[in-house]
Amino acid sequence: MTTSTRGIAFEKKVLPAVLVLEDGRIFRGRAYGAVGETFGEAVFSTGMTGYQETLTDPSYDRQIVVATAPQIGNTGWNDEDDESSRIWVSGYVVRDPARVPSNWRAKRSLDDELVRQNIVGISGIDTRALTRHLREGGSMRAGIFSGEAIAPEAELLTRVQAQPHMKGASLYEEVTTQEAYVVPAVGEKRFTVAAIDLGIKGMTPHRMAERGIEVHVLPATATEEDVYAVEPDGVFFSNGPGDPATADGPVALMTAVLERRTPLFGICFGNQILGRALGFGTYKLKYGHRGINQPVQDRTTGKVEVTAHNHGFAVDAPLDKVSETKFGRAEVSHVCLNDDVVEGLQLLDQPAFSVQYHPEAAAGPHDAAYLFDRFVSLMEGQRA
Repeated sequence: MTTSTRGIAFEKKVLPAVLVLEDGRIFRGRAYGAVGETFGEAVFSTGMTGYQETLTDPSYDRQIVVATAPQIGNTGWNDEDDESSRIWVSGYVVRDPARVPSNWRAKRSLDDELVRQNIVGISGIDTRALTRHLREGGSMRAGIFSGEAIAPEAELLTRVQAQPHMKGASLYEEVTTQEAYVVPAVGEKRFTVAAIDLGIKGMTPHRMAERGIEVHVLPATATEEDVYAVEPDGVFFSNGPGDPATADGPVALMTAVLERRTPLFGICFGNQILGRALGFGTYKLKYGHRGINQPVQDRTTGKVEVTAHNHGFAVDAPLDKVSETKFGRAEVSHVCLNDDVVEGLQLLDQPAFSVQYHPEAAAGPHDAAYLFDRFVSLMEGQRA
């Protein structure tokens, strides 16, 4: 691989790398990004673009992401599209890394950024075969080893199999903000929203701010008193990583919000928290939904949307009937057209709803942006 510094070309040493899956399947390739070792849950993302937003999404904490697009890194890395303060994936798997980035906003290559943030990756493997394997066997524990970290296969497999499973993992407190902060409204301030950061993406409060909302982003450990100290017109629960079955604290907080009948909106992890607060269960999907090209139907309008997903867990709620809960009637509002997974919930007797996907549309698409307007309508209705 040839790279350059201030116009002086030089050869970058290519080191071997190996990806080891917990079921014993092994893929051999070349080191990409930092050299060393890393562990996580191997998952695949079907987005053709938006790798920078993917890598900086806190919901990917402790996951090794496989890019199904055959070439990655063409647009390099800029300083504007990060969804958080750092890369959260534990490892990155690509087939054909771009040799030279080509984009007017690029500040450096993807490879350079992976090295800078010490993210171990692997390139040059058959990602199509790997994706098919994960579809058949499901997301599984894995390890990437490169350079001197490579050891006999049996030893590497033993180390992979000793890693914790994603089911039962409580991760939202690893990625939440440590201090509360405010994203001011753009233009005239119309509403105040308390946003619970369970792994929030930067574009989410920005989308609300565009609609005249002053967003107070609070840590995942926020109490009911913390939330209502900002005198919110609405409360938002964000996306985030890990198993929702471990999120007893956020469920208790959401229950308190529902009891006060404050307008409520949740996305992704927030959808699962609402499901639990309403009395539904959650479960782990075989290989999850990840990418920016997932078809979802809004059952309240019949409209089909192309949406951005990143979730390995889902809510277990009935699709064919309205359910009675302690907060009134609830129904499934959105469903994935690929597999009938619950993609949204709404209460019929008070102002609360959620979706399983990412309507902030970073890196796209924009079909679901109306959901932020729906949240505004709930707050307008409550105020009236």
